[in-house]
Amino acid sequence: MELDDAALIELRNVRVMRGEKAALDDFSLRIALAEHVAILGPNGCGKSTLIKTITRECYPVARENSWMTILGRERWNVFELRSLLGIVSNDLLAWCKSDTPGLEVVLSGFFSSQRVFRNHRVSTEQERRASGTLERLGVLHLAERPMEEMSSGEAQRVLIARALVHEPKALVFDEPTNSLDVLAQRELRETMRELARSGVGIVLVTHHVTDIIPEIERVVLMREGRIMADGPKREVLCADRLSELFGMDVEISRHNGHYHLW
Repeated sequence: MELDDAALIELRNVRVMRGEKAALDDFSLRIALAEHVAILGPNGCGKSTLIKTITRECYPVARENSWMTILGRERWNVFELRSLLGIVSNDLLAWCKSDTPGLEVVLSGFFSSQRVFRNHRVSTEQERRASGTLERLGVLHLAERPMEEMSSGEAQRVLIARALVHEPKALVFDEPTNSLDVLAQRELRETMRELARSGVGIVLVTHHVTDIIPEIERVVLMREGRIMADGPKREVLCADRLSELFGMDVEISRHNGHYHLW
């Protein structure tokens, strides 16, 4: 099967254990290659385990009628997979808070490392692509600035550039606004919108309804390691379902394609 013909992610009846607990149980999900999807749920619902399963840090239990593919394949060289599926997470934001300059952080994406080490050989083409990706995101001026001297919003854009430098099939955003102030959150959402409009697949994993940009039309609700709802955004993001999801009475409003919960 050609990669372009395969689903980005497909899980069928998957169970993933974290210690003695099933963090994902009888979990089935299919996301198409260029699709824009939000996976929404409270803390502890299994979102982080789902991300780690996709990135091959966690593995499903082997059992009958249970399987998982990424881009149509069950087995991957992890380094090859990382070049096709970009990950943007707060774990990386903490990981890269150092004296490493922005350009080097982006270049480290070619080696799946924290920075460029002595054993790495950076080509002229890699430098060109790294600088071009920073420029695409409007942060070429951060190329020589150490990560520790950047605002959280600037650092997040550099990490998006790191994820984009391979020209991946899709980007996975893992709770991307958690450490950002209000302005940086807004800027990040605008960046996600631009990427979605450019044709990059977006998988947003979050517990913030406000993170769900207008370009995302499908929403998956997760609770206690299972999918509670999956469908068009207008149908899934309703007060009854979200009250059940978060275990409290909520109200929801919509303005210019954005949703707000209180």
